Amino acid sequence: MKLTMLGTGNALVTECYNTCFALDDDGQCLLVDGGGGCAILAQLKHAGYDWMDMRHIFVTHKHVDHLLGIVWMVRMICQFMEHGDYQGEAYLYSHAEVLELLRNIAGKLLQAKETRHIDERLHFVEVTDGQTLDLIGHPTTFFDIGSTKAKQFGFSMELGEGRRLVCCGDEPLSDAGRPYAQSADWMLHEAFCLYSQADIFGPYEKHHSTVKDACELAEGLGVKNLLLYHTEDKNFARRRELYLAEGQPRFSGKLWVPNDLEVIEL
Repeated sequence: MKLTMLGTGNALVTECYNTCFALDDDGQCLLVDGGGGCAILAQLKHAGYDWMDMRHIFVTHKHVDHLLGIVWMVRMICQFMEHGDYQGEAYLYSHAEVLELLRNIAGKLLQAKETRHIDERLHFVEVTDGQTLDLIGHPTTFFDIGSTKAKQFGFSMELGEGRRLVCCGDEPLSDAGRPYAQSADWMLHEAFCLYSQADIFGPYEKHHSTVKDACELAEGLGVKNLLLYHTEDKNFARRRELYLAEGQPRFSGKLWVPNDLEVIEL
């Protein structure tokens, strides 16, 4: 399986795209979040994908920097289904609040002849806390991250041979989420900024982590690979260098600070 970071930035970045990524297991693809707009289509193209390759889509929560790109995916899927240019079916997974919101947006912005494909061929699949479903051939367990801002889910995916990938959403991993991440082979976690620049970016007021926090958390959980995303972009030119310098002394595993469109073999 490979992971392509389509975007790595927080909500207000301009030097990179908002955080979203694709998992690809021999051509079976899962898109996780969509960023804040139609640039999701460009990012997929630049990554070498046709947007139609994303037959499975998971949305963590309703914030605009994660949701609006999904609105474009829904539009494209429904429109191309209506024109006869989209073969087969597609599946969109999230908790009930996000699915209801997407359904309402589609009903207001798209034509009825397009939205009729929702539930017929574009399946909205509600996930609940602790539920396990098969996504692109891998058992995937969803969990409520316990956000105080907007209901948000992460997931733990079985990669095979006892290996696991855990997506923690875009907030610090809560106590309730720690069992899912314990001893994970891959943990994807937000790092809003450097701890040394916390006074500049105010991560804690926004309920986010610093690089130091995320690395110390992963170290305590025995994580093997930690991937940091959802960052500020004021340090974009030196982001990897600076984040590795702060994080590596605090994390004994492999630390990843990817750029947009970077591909990682899992």
